[in-house]
Amino acid sequence: MDPTGARQPADERARRAGGLVAAALDARAFPAAVVEVGSRADVIWTEAFGRLTFERDAPACRLDTIFDLASLTKVIAAVPLVMRAIEQGGLALDTRVADVVPAWRGADRAAVTVRHLLDHSAGLPAHQRLWQRLERRDQVEAAVATLPLERPPGTAAVYSDPGFILLTFVLERALGARLDALFRPLSATLGPVLTFTPAPALRDDIAPTEDDPWRGRVLRGEVHDENAALCEGVAGHAGLFGTAGAVGRFARLALETFTRPTALGAPELMRTFAARSTVPGSSRALGWDTMLPTSSCGGKLSAQAIGHTGFTGTSLWIDPARDFYVVLLTNRVHPTRENVQLQALRPRLHDALVEGFGA
Repeated sequence: MDPTGARQPADERARRAGGLVAAALDARAFPAAVVEVGSRADVIWTEAFGRLTFERDAPACRLDTIFDLASLTKVIAAVPLVMRAIEQGGLALDTRVADVVPAWRGADRAAVTVRHLLDHSAGLPAHQRLWQRLERRDQVEAAVATLPLERPPGTAAVYSDPGFILLTFVLERALGARLDALFRPLSATLGPVLTFTPAPALRDDIAPTEDDPWRGRVLRGEVHDENAALCEGVAGHAGLFGTAGAVGRFARLALETFTRPTALGAPELMRTFAARSTVPGSSRALGWDTMLPTSSCGGKLSAQAIGHTGFTGTSLWIDPARDFYVVLLTNRVHPTRENVQLQALRPRLHDALVEGFGA
């Protein structure tokens, strides 16, 4: 596979999808993108597009360009670590948060479990600007654990970064190590590159994200999410950096786990995590989102498809019924998060890829 990003192989089935990405580049929806589609067995097609910034002389995006994966961290790092902990007996879906995190106290939250954190029904708020009032990672656990709940647990699903920040500390307390150390054995089988806090030597291979007013610089190799930055770049809601190839290897592992035991767990556990929650009105599974006609994955994946998006311009969709996955990595927040053109491209691109490559 040519790391410069040349089409491998030149495939007529990719023409429409590639044209959509090229048109989005022309419209300045993002400077750089890598797309990969595949099955449980292998990569079917992958291509890199654009340059790392909008500057004419910026380096070309390559298949091995590293992107800030943003909230894909939830499904590539936090969810697998919970699955592995369940298989090894260190956690259960019905483990109460109060039994693990000492600061999680109060009658209103006593019944909240790991399952509630995973399906976003714990009652925690969608967002909190923790970085504006805290200074260190060791302050974050107590701050999140004492946030007022906005609704009774289990009654509604509201996508919550604080819930996955709290899940970070549940994992770390239950398993006795920091999240990046817990994730390292799995990432070693999926990289290069799939890592928290990428080494300075990788900086030139990383697509820049925002010209960040809080930090006063263009971010490159530093996590874009401010709360993750407060957590020293290591958190369950954001913080991973990776290549499309590494994300694709994770997708193939997830597809395989639907059919046989893998490093993620047994097929029954994978199906449990991929099943839509029973929370009223929710499309969420455990960590994952599920397919709806209005989803970022378009309307042509099967009802069994699971996926997630990332704020920086990333997404991963996996369809076990079709034996098919799609990785889309961009840096749409460069140089500003106000650029939201990617939203219109995502469903059209996925539909084109399913029409071209899906079984």
